[in-house]
Amino acid sequence: MAYVDQNLISGEAVRYRTGVHWIVLVAPVVFGGVLGLSSLIALFGGVIGLGLSLLVVAGLIVASGFLERSAAEFAVTNKRVILKAGLVRRRSVELLLAKIESVGVDQGLLGRAFGYGTIVVRGTGGTAEPFTRVRHALEFRRQVQEQIDRAQSAMVARAGS
Repeated sequence: MAYVDQNLISGEAVRYRTGVHWIVLVAPVVFGGVLGLSSLIALFGGVIGLGLSLLVVAGLIVASGFLERSAAEFAVTNKRVILKAGLVRRRSVELLLAKIESVGVDQGLLGRAFGYGTIVVRGTGGTAEPFTRVRHALEFRRQVQEQIDRAQSAMVARAGS
């Protein structure tokens, strides 16, 4: 079960969910591929110990990229924003919609081209919390703003009645 689903409070429903973009896999796959080819050359060259060692290292590098991608969750609920990254060293931020001052998105040229960016969530009285290479970062920001607007509209409607 996902971190977000395990930490929902009563009456809370996920409205939008995203994760880390596939771009995080490019460097580990390229580097792992180079090491994998080097291991094949070493194996066919008769240097079996080196070849197997390189193959293990290549596998670990590729696996680390996939773990980084699968260990990150970003969600917008009807009550909070939940951001979690990391498997061994977990970093999580959970902010009530009413306590969010702003959600910024930083995108470079590649981020704009491939649809990812850094989300920077600023809570009231807190520091900025950046999360990098988030898939569909602009849509995530739009969903946060939409949920904040809905929550504020519901509060105004309750106060008026």
